Amino acid sequence: MHDELCHYTAPAVIHPDIGSLKPPPKSLLGSLFGGRKKGGRAAIGKIPENLPQGLYLYGDVGSGKTMLMDLFYDTLPSTVRSKTRIHFHNFMQDVHKRLHQMKMRYGNDIDAVPFIAADIAEQGNVLCFDEFQCTDVADAMILRRLLESLMSHGVVLVTTSNREPDELYKNGIQRDSFIPAIELLKRRLHVINLDSPTDYRKIPRPPSGVYHTPLDRHATSHAEKWFRFLGDPKQPEPHAEVQKVWGREIHVPRVSGRCAWFTFDELIGKPTSAADYLELVRAYDAFIVTDVPGMTHRQRDLARRLITFIDAVYEAQAKLVLTTAVPLNQLFVSRDEIVESLSKTGGSSAKATDSEVNEAIEHLVEGMEGHNMMSELKHSNLFTGEEEAFAFGRALSRLTQMGSKEWVERGMGLEHQGGKSEHDSWTKTRSRQMEDSM
Repeated sequence: MHDELCHYTAPAVIHPDIGSLKPPPKSLLGSLFGGRKKGGRAAIGKIPENLPQGLYLYGDVGSGKTMLMDLFYDTLPSTVRSKTRIHFHNFMQDVHKRLHQMKMRYGNDIDAVPFIAADIAEQGNVLCFDEFQCTDVADAMILRRLLESLMSHGVVLVTTSNREPDELYKNGIQRDSFIPAIELLKRRLHVINLDSPTDYRKIPRPPSGVYHTPLDRHATSHAEKWFRFLGDPKQPEPHAEVQKVWGREIHVPRVSGRCAWFTFDELIGKPTSAADYLELVRAYDAFIVTDVPGMTHRQRDLARRLITFIDAVYEAQAKLVLTTAVPLNQLFVSRDEIVESLSKTGGSSAKATDSEVNEAIEHLVEGMEGHNMMSELKHSNLFTGEEEAFAFGRALSRLTQMGSKEWVERGMGLEHQGGKSEHDSWTKTRSRQMEDSM
């Protein structure tokens, strides 16, 4: 694909006329007898014949998908005039924001997708998505036309995903409407499976000292030490700040330099969303979250919010310190739930042994398809589906990597090997995150 791009010139982007995005006006007879249907669809241009095939890399957690895509992005040939690399969740947030702005300006009848696609195409001849997924019906309804519009402007797509195309939006509302998007991806992108039995994030690295601490009498003092270390040493005393997102205010109770400190209830216990977390990781480089409880199936909404926050911090390569009531591998599923699920899986009333429970906890949602017990656990009542089990496993994998010495020290002038290149790499990633709203 790199070689193809050396000889590829993307066509000039031509924005559609606003008038062509609106349905024709009603006639008098049309008004009397029901008229046209609301929201006519503007025509999308043909996909250029010389458009290089894109790439769709999928595989389990920690298999190296993002690393490969980032290497590709950073070494694109000079013939690529513009490029954009963005997390897919950020991308769809931005698209929906643009759709809302267009409808507020031109009315609800406008078909804004082709116009927005042209705007995006101007910013990137090559568009790299990380973590492509579809879990929202609003995304599903526009994705096929959005992707097709981008390709019609000569945009080459490269994406990573946890799922092969046929598994996207599985069991979603009105999934039949999403099938054309799946077929488009399979037709226009090389689909490559990067599954690996190794989670590279969990390869042992030098420890970073204290990363997550149990909720004991020392937890607060540990958090305070980290707050001083990650904050501003010249002005260590915390102060409150307010960040704004989509017209709402996010109260940040304790700030020092570029470090923010929340309790779990202050950050996750409130009705916060991905948009809030994305704004926070643009504003701060490090986070401390204290008093994190162990969660059961009754707190799935809290667990999902925490996972969304972890994903945002990981994507931004920010620092994260947690104080937790339970070990990380019991953060989303309690020991009692595992015992109950294993007992039911065994088909008897016999209680699972300690060794069985410990083995289940050790390997929980690590994608060990050949492991019969874990395969049954993943499909048990512990999770509402495979997507949830995968999200929990990915969060644990990412927390493991974020607990490494390299992750914590990167960008802080403390690197013991390759100091300057490590710092420059981290600075570039953080800068990219600041611009990730496109």
